Amino acid sequence: MDGIFFYKMSGSGNDFIIVDNRNKTLDEPRLPQLVTGACRRRLSVGADGFILVEPSDRADFKWRFFNPDGSRAEMCGNGARCVSRFAFLLGIAGPRLCFETDVGVVSAEIIEDQVKIKMTDPSAIQLNRRLPRRSGAEITCDVINTGVPHAVVQVPDVEAVDVPALGREIRYHDLFAPAGTNVNFTCPAGDGVVFNRTYERGVEDETLACGTGSAAVALVAAHTRGWPSPIQVHTRSGAVLKVHFDVRDGRFADVHLEGDARLVYRAEMHPEAWRT
Repeated sequence: MDGIFFYKMSGSGNDFIIVDNRNKTLDEPRLPQLVTGACRRRLSVGADGFILVEPSDRADFKWRFFNPDGSRAEMCGNGARCVSRFAFLLGIAGPRLCFETDVGVVSAEIIEDQVKIKMTDPSAIQLNRRLPRRSGAEITCDVINTGVPHAVVQVPDVEAVDVPALGREIRYHDLFAPAGTNVNFTCPAGDGVVFNRTYERGVEDETLACGTGSAAVALVAAHTRGWPSPIQVHTRSGAVLKVHFDVRDGRFADVHLEGDARLVYRAEMHPEAWRT
């Protein structure tokens, strides 16, 4: 491959490499090496995810989303918001758009640098799942799928949690095998407001924000505390994501995620960027 033009975008602290691949010019056999190489921090561009924008027969465009380890992710809330604004800025779609993902068609609305996307309907919440530990102590978490699986752990102070260590332990717990789960550590900051830190599967570390994780902790808080929509989620980056939702027949529906999506820069990536 020659050099590749790409865009770097950030959604509330989640950063992504986005490539316009509508002409399908990327070398498919070498794509895994490109993704893992380009997403490396300090050695390359660095990102929490790699997004390809491609043609679709049933939406404005189709995306393929890759984690930094090269695996595919079914959904990424902040990535979805960033790719929506990307498509709008490049004239691929208007301010109200929809695009194809592995979990169905996602719709979005762009207002300046703010993007609001409609999430897939979540699965039913499973409360108080007990996770045995080798140390003997148990961890209790709530489980929900907001496009990808999430475990939500209630803690008294998010700042006191060793997110990389404990998050990794839960992410690989036998209860969630073989696919694993994303892990959120959350505590209330007041009515309708929560703090959240997330260990992301595929990134295999804490990220500064997680869109599907923010939706997960907001919906768990709404279910357990009776909070109405919207709920504000304070992320590790300091950015605030708003989660809007309806409740119908005891289940959540019409879940929307709203927050900023910034265009950071446009550049050309040299082949040395993904060379091992």
